[in-house]
Amino acid sequence: MTRPGFAELKKTLEKCFAEQVAYVADWHTAEPEDIDVPEGEATPATLRALIAREHLRNYRLWHVEDEARRKDVGPEIIAQCKRDIDGLNQSRNDYMEKVDACIVELVLPHLPHNAAERYNTETIGAAVDRLSIISLKMFHMREQTERADVSEEHIRSCQQKLAVLQEQSADLRRSVLELVDDYAEGRKRPKVYYQFKMYNDPSLNPAVYGAAQAASK
Repeated sequence: MTRPGFAELKKTLEKCFAEQVAYVADWHTAEPEDIDVPEGEATPATLRALIAREHLRNYRLWHVEDEARRKDVGPEIIAQCKRDIDGLNQSRNDYMEKVDACIVELVLPHLPHNAAERYNTETIGAAVDRLSIISLKMFHMREQTERADVSEEHIRSCQQKLAVLQEQSADLRRSVLELVDDYAEGRKRPKVYYQFKMYNDPSLNPAVYGAAQAASK
């Protein structure tokens, strides 16, 4: 049986899953500047806000990635898209880690004292990121099924892909909730796994610091 603290966490995550799907549609009408995150100790509201912020980065990445593949614009536009993608991807990864840190803070007080030193190959933050991307794919694949300027074969193909995406989303949602059950029963522990993205750090990217060193000579 799920302990009270974990039951609340599961309800919060289920709300987040539904919000990811709803936000994709809402943001196509009115995109927010950002999502406010409550200050102070971690709460379910903090977790929801962090997951929404991470989701907004994926939403923006999706559309910049689309622009980066245009053939009718100059190289300066593509270069700017690349820089935007790098910045958004860094922020996306930062918020995945913040989601996991929030999960750790919420879960640790409720872990059984004899919880095993075992960890999942994918954190909840990483799984939520995948669900964010799947929700974007479902929205845009559904759009393809509603086009009037394509063949019936195109529509059928996209309907089949949409069904697969919906199944994958349901599978992943269930897996996340089952991982919370593993925490509740002491079978696993949550942990933050840091990405340490090196390419966006001028002190760690040899192409960047090498060019700076060469210019200073």
